[in-house]
Amino acid sequence: MLNRRIFGVVVGFSALVGGANVAHADDVYIPLISKGFQHQFWQAVKAGAEQSAKEHNVRITFEGPETEAMVDKQIDMLSAALAKKPQALGIAALDSKAAIPLLKRAQASKIPVIAFDSGVDSDIPLTTCSTDNLAAAALAADKMAEAIGNSGEVAVIVHDQTSRTGVDRRDGFLNQMKAKHPNIKIVSVQYGAGDHLKSAEIAKAMIQANPNLKGIFGANEGSAEGAAIGLKESGKKLVLIGFDSGKEQKADITSGLMLGAITQNPVGIGKCTVDSAVKALKGEKLPPKIDTGFFWYDKTNMTDPKIAAVLYD
Repeated sequence: MLNRRIFGVVVGFSALVGGANVAHADDVYIPLISKGFQHQFWQAVKAGAEQSAKEHNVRITFEGPETEAMVDKQIDMLSAALAKKPQALGIAALDSKAAIPLLKRAQASKIPVIAFDSGVDSDIPLTTCSTDNLAAAALAADKMAEAIGNSGEVAVIVHDQTSRTGVDRRDGFLNQMKAKHPNIKIVSVQYGAGDHLKSAEIAKAMIQANPNLKGIFGANEGSAEGAAIGLKESGKKLVLIGFDSGKEQKADITSGLMLGAITQNPVGIGKCTVDSAVKALKGEKLPPKIDTGFFWYDKTNMTDPKIAAVLYD
């Protein structure tokens, strides 16, 4: 049942289509609060969101804290966005629980909430536009197992243990190893806040503490880049598998330092978020989740048009 706020927006959309000057669709404001701007991934998500906003003639803003460790700052940004009384809201939560009180405020104000990249532990978001991170990380585990002969020691560097992406990528990798590759032992799981320098130090410590280590999985762009730096500085040869894309990862895969990585569809995630917000404002029903897809890429398929389309610099 449409509330008055949404009804007014729907009238605005309808009036625009009908050519009347009663309201303008670009009066519709949809802020998107991302996890940060430290990775090229978020710039690609922003590009997709801007593409959709232009198609639907709505106004968006796209912001996030400087790093993905700044949960409090993201909460402040979310609070400030709500104070502007937007028609809808997009959120990629750094902490799947910390954002809930503010999202309850949005719900009470009849503001449709769309989660993107990382969901929250709540049914407040009408949908979540994201990769199936459990399945994607399971694929990374299979690729690692194949590369190291299905036995040996492996370590994992994850960006955090508070976001849905961090938890799902960690668990997807660990659960797949346990279920399908029992001869592989996970000797360490560490958290680097998505920071490549911190993740590099973690990788070097892992390699030093585990002389029989055969591989490292980096669960996001910063984790993977950091693992590559740490591996290079250690002088050892290990199998390194990453997640996401970006200029450095692509260079590391091309050079052979990194075997390959899982890429998401960040432009598709951004577009899905704004598309879904517009649909919600028009009263359309949304599925609980929208899978935006993922792919394995390495130096053998990076130039494949289907893969190249979802890689970003």
